[in-house]
Amino acid sequence: MGLATPVVLLPGLVCDAAVWAHARAALSARAAVHIAEYGLLDTLGAMAEKVLREAPPRFAVAGHSMGGRVGFEVLRRAPERLAGIAILDTGVQPLAAGDPGQRETNGRYELLQIARESGMAAMAAKWVQGMIWAPRLGEVALVNSVIEMFARSTADVFAAQIHALLARPDAAGLLPGIRCPTLVLCGEQDGWAPAVRHREMAAMIPHATLELIPDCGHMCTLECPEAVTRALLDWHARL
Repeated sequence: MGLATPVVLLPGLVCDAAVWAHARAALSARAAVHIAEYGLLDTLGAMAEKVLREAPPRFAVAGHSMGGRVGFEVLRRAPERLAGIAILDTGVQPLAAGDPGQRETNGRYELLQIARESGMAAMAAKWVQGMIWAPRLGEVALVNSVIEMFARSTADVFAAQIHALLARPDAAGLLPGIRCPTLVLCGEQDGWAPAVRHREMAAMIPHATLELIPDCGHMCTLECPEAVTRALLDWHARL
């Protein structure tokens, strides 16, 4: 068990270790697990370099949402160090040109304004409406777990990570060159990083495993932790 491949887990936008709690408990039974923190870093590249400084010489990485983008930047910089990569509810495209990109930019900064004026919890209460599968928005414990997680962060961290996401590089060119065991996973009802994009990503990666979690939105590790952890354990067993 001591020789099992270590795992680095990468949280998404203003998420923390809570988003990985279920997976961490299961993976820790077989391997060393580290959950990354980004502080006030404001580029995905800088986040990836911090991950590489803190990680073992060879490791597997799993990233959710923005964490998946960080995972791609880790891959770009040090593919020889990766024993495996798992990408959850994320994407590879840069900010869209023209009106679509402007709409995303405006939407992110509107949320930041709420965070600065009314606090992170108020921002999260609005943000969570599109991130959890709509039929589960009545589940108070689930919704509160997301809001409380965001409330533990700050508007300055939120601003830095918005900057990083809006400047995200195109990662599509990395996919055909991935040679380590790869898991591409998505909540089937994810409206932000939709399942069709994950099918496309998996098709571009040699021998990737695609997992679509039914009745699940963007916050897959909190909405359906058992299913996500099961997929991660299967992926880790292949390393």
